[in-house]
Amino acid sequence: VDERWLVPHFEKMLYDNALLARTYLHAWQVTGATRFLGVLTETVEYVLGTLSHPDGGRYSAEDADSLPSPDADHGEEGAFYVWTPDEVRDALVAADRPELAEAALEWWGITAGGNFEGRSIPSRLAHRGLLERPDDVEEARRLLLAARGTRPRPGLDDKVLTEWNALFAAALAEAARATGSTRWLDEAVATGEFLLAHLRRPDGRWLRSWQADAGARHLAYGADHGALVDAFVSLYEATGDPRWLDEAVATASALVELFWDPAGAVWTTGTDAEALVTRPKDVGDNATPSATSHAAVGLLRLEAHTGTTRWGDLARSVLRAHAPLLERHPTGFGHLLWAVELAATGATEVVVTGDRPDLLAVVNGAYRPTTVLAWGAPAGGPLWEGRDPDGGLAYVCRDFVCAAPASTPAELADALAAPGA
Repeated sequence: VDERWLVPHFEKMLYDNALLARTYLHAWQVTGATRFLGVLTETVEYVLGTLSHPDGGRYSAEDADSLPSPDADHGEEGAFYVWTPDEVRDALVAADRPELAEAALEWWGITAGGNFEGRSIPSRLAHRGLLERPDDVEEARRLLLAARGTRPRPGLDDKVLTEWNALFAAALAEAARATGSTRWLDEAVATGEFLLAHLRRPDGRWLRSWQADAGARHLAYGADHGALVDAFVSLYEATGDPRWLDEAVATASALVELFWDPAGAVWTTGTDAEALVTRPKDVGDNATPSATSHAAVGLLRLEAHTGTTRWGDLARSVLRAHAPLLERHPTGFGHLLWAVELAATGATEVVVTGDRPDLLAVVNGAYRPTTVLAWGAPAGGPLWEGRDPDGGLAYVCRDFVCAAPASTPAELADALAAPGA
């Protein structure tokens, strides 16, 4: 919230963590830099450890304010996170590691004068981008984190919001594919299962918000549906379970039925919602991707998976409608540009048959934003037509026209590196 990018808004939002996790995942895949993998890992583990319902739903936020001490009578912004040099030294003395104090103080710029209302926000402003911690600093971080855990914790906003949970499920499913973490995959599936169990009415209508003492409330918006399509496609690609592709298709159908504007956009509220003076439309990408952007990307991915051209035609109508705005203000449509790339280059369709984790690792080991992956149990559609589900081969296709099947990781890597793949 300041010109130096030192002072954060101390409230920790689920959607920020979900979107940042996906960004750092892609940065790691593109560069191979382990510092980006470290940020991804710590971000995911924060959500799993602090913002999680036992059954897999993810809470909305932790508050900015907390009590500065157990005997304080009012909260202060950022109190949970800031330190003085004496607090650092006392915590490390209590942990029998006083020799770590000076390295920790220097690394995070914690000084007697402070940088925030007399205390210090730990920061790396003096060494931007230096994210990998030396061993002594990492040990100090672990001990200081434990000491911070004894402070009064900020309040928890324990609403489970459909859109934000879908954002996290998509990020976590993709991260599980890339890292091979079965635990992360289980957690991604748990989030999807929670949404299906608690945020969807028996008649199939999605709802926006759930809380333990109130249950599910409010009709879901277009943004909820767009994020759900993305999450379910991502879960399908991560698990190989065609059930998730079926859920993506069902949710996309509801999105089009309730929210679609024939002019090439997605309305915020459904046709079954309370009538407003003016019906808003969700177009530009802001703190989260818009419903329209999510729909365009999700429908193009569904077209590639299912062969249903209707989905792609709807997505391309969005791109035609927004082309002038995209040309003038591309930074206002960051997520929609993903759909532009998908439409312009065409999706690369990859099918891996049989039990071939070595072939899957080739596909999952790089950032491939225009690639869709089918594997596991056959899901029907053109990608599986004529394939032996137990064949142990990989097929790389474009517009459902496939190259020769690959039987080794090297052959698959060559096929994926071929022009147009």
